[in-house]
Amino acid sequence: MNITDLLIGLTLMNAMPHFILGTWKGKMLSGFGTGNKQNMLWGLSNFVVSISLFIYKYGIKGFIENQIYLGALIILVTFFFTSGFWVKYYNKKDS
Repeated sequence: MNITDLLIGLTLMNAMPHFILGTWKGKMLSGFGTGNKQNMLWGLSNFVVSISLFIYKYGIKGFIENQIYLGALIILVTFFFTSGFWVKYYNKKDS
């Protein structure tokens, strides 16, 4: 392990809380400020940095060889695509 591996993991895991809090309209300081959109963009930026560093170091084939990273990536991507549904589902007003 070296500094690149550390940065790959840090940026992947940092993407999740910023994207979640941005989606759920929570406040959290990010590199782009404290608003919802800023947190979502910061989360997406961290995601892009992580993927880019991973591919640079391990190539596309690395996803098959590093199942821990792949598992974390699948959870994060799943949330990216389903977060809008979950926000609407859990924030429905009771009739």
